[in-house]
Amino acid sequence: MTGRQIITDARNTWCPGCGNFSIQHTLKNVLADIEKKGQSLDNVVLVSGIGCHAKIADYLNINSFYSIHGRAIPVATGIKLANPDLTVICCTGDGDCYAEGLDHLIFAAKRNIDLTVIVHNNRVYGLTTGQYTPTSPRGFKGKSTPLGTMEDPLNPIELMLASGATYIARGYSKKMELLQTLIKEGMDHKGFAFIDVLQICATFFAAADYYTPRVYELVGHDRSDFNAACTKAGEWDYTSDAPIALGAFYQKTSPVFEAKMTERALSAAEREQAIRELLRKRT
Repeated sequence: MTGRQIITDARNTWCPGCGNFSIQHTLKNVLADIEKKGQSLDNVVLVSGIGCHAKIADYLNINSFYSIHGRAIPVATGIKLANPDLTVICCTGDGDCYAEGLDHLIFAAKRNIDLTVIVHNNRVYGLTTGQYTPTSPRGFKGKSTPLGTMEDPLNPIELMLASGATYIARGYSKKMELLQTLIKEGMDHKGFAFIDVLQICATFFAAADYYTPRVYELVGHDRSDFNAACTKAGEWDYTSDAPIALGAFYQKTSPVFEAKMTERALSAAEREQAIRELLRKRT
């Protein structure tokens, strides 16, 4: 079977050196592997938010949906509930997901909806030219904080552990082989898969010199151990000089939300009867 051209011919407008290129090509490799196994990419849907990351919907030749700012996850949820047979990937940014869309992230994790959420975490609002986000380090100087932000960043890994996500991982755009493994694991996982991807913003937060000497891969870590996951998640607080763990922190099996919905679903005849009964009572 001849595979489709996964990278589109759309003109790419990301800045040279942007970490989004690595995420795009990693996803391309994962999608190509799916197709090699004889599975149709017509059953894969990509939902993006608003931000530099969102352009990935233009650059990958699969079904896609641009949502509004902070609303990528509820759109992806709706698609998955409408057709549970689809594989739904949600690409979102740190501002898009951890600020405008934080409530949606928490509840999708809590419900264990079968989505793969990939957060392009460059820790800055790049599209709007350099404002701080919830994961920007303390002291970050940008357009909205010229003297440096006084806030501590949130830790998305700890947040997802507290919210009930059933697959939690962190990748790095310069570790593409590991990132590919994590994305594949997330897509294979039955439940809410969350992958926080550290990447540089080549224009407003070129942090490779900070990340590269500090990152290390989790080896021998028991991803089924919640307490061990919490310990590893707390090693780095997204602002200190501590080592930065990469890999899967936590994974467990739990019933998915859409299966629970299906159990309660009514047939067309049952819905019609219920509506008629409701109308009868109101007259």
